[in-house]
Amino acid sequence: MVSSALQITGLLIGGIGVIGTFAVTGMPQWRVSAFIENNIIVFETIWEGLWMHCIRQANIRMQCKVYDSMLALSPDLQASRGLMCAGSVLSFLAFIIAIIGMKCTQCAQSSWQAKDCIILTAGLLFILSGAVELIPVCWVANTIISDFYNPIVNVAQKRELGEALYLGWVAAFCLIAAGAIFCCFCRCCEKTRSYGHSAPTHYRTHSQRLHRKTESSYSKSQYV
Repeated sequence: MVSSALQITGLLIGGIGVIGTFAVTGMPQWRVSAFIENNIIVFETIWEGLWMHCIRQANIRMQCKVYDSMLALSPDLQASRGLMCAGSVLSFLAFIIAIIGMKCTQCAQSSWQAKDCIILTAGLLFILSGAVELIPVCWVANTIISDFYNPIVNVAQKRELGEALYLGWVAAFCLIAAGAIFCCFCRCCEKTRSYGHSAPTHYRTHSQRLHRKTESSYSKSQYV
């Protein structure tokens, strides 16, 4: 019962991470315009994402345009596009594998050892997808912070951290947490099974010794 609840918890946390990863990949709020110093045009907000950039005016009208070429992106956004796509695929694959490996799922004639291997694979993929997602999110955040405090960069070109970056950190944490839950579950199951197999053997050996002692004492008394 506890193991099933643990698996369901890991699956729910992993599902939240998968949804968050897909949302971060498509959101345009990676870079948001910063209103500092002489930049007082506050009624216009600029969003820059992996696939498009948007201009929002006075919280009423918003226009978005897809990038004409990948070369128009900065190097960090170019790499982030590929890494986020890879993270999305890995997280979705881990989620499907986790569903197949759960105890409550009947898939063909699979043994408990096969189920444990499937769950372990899902856990490792969750951790890998979380790490892959952390790389672009932290890279873009570091670039934004470096440009913000760089006096050479024009004020109009400085950006702040967007909502997509914060959501990316949360999604990556959920993926890594789900992977850790599945890996710990497999480890605990291995210890439980090894203890379950060793205990009967020890009991059997102890019973055989007692039986031999009884027989030997009986034969001696009979001899006397």
